[in-house]
Amino acid sequence: MSDSSTNLALPFIQPSQAQKHVTHNEAIARLDVLTQLAVVAFDAATPPAAPVEGAAYALGTAPTGAWAGQGGTVAAFQNGGWVFITPRAGWIAVAADTGRLRVMTPTGWRTPIFD
Repeated sequence: MSDSSTNLALPFIQPSQAQKHVTHNEAIARLDVLTQLAVVAFDAATPPAAPVEGAAYALGTAPTGAWAGQGGTVAAFQNGGWVFITPRAGWIAVAADTGRLRVMTPTGWRTPIFD
């Protein structure tokens, strides 16, 4: 059995696992970010000085500071720290301030083309 779900990488509770609530709460926190994914910014490079709990950022290719080495991920501020989630092709996100959509492709976040 895998340690996490296929599409959202949600952690599974393992047989005979101690502190099952920790794994369950981690999965709920991840769902809270990814369901109806709204980001503060796309191609973000520098973490905010005073991040807001629950805020998510779609990181660019070469972020700095606390985000260094996490290029291309979604950074979410949860429980006082950063959680990094690797998006999969087909995921849809909206810029919280403008309402503009982007879709994750194999080459990064792109503005969708509607036929």
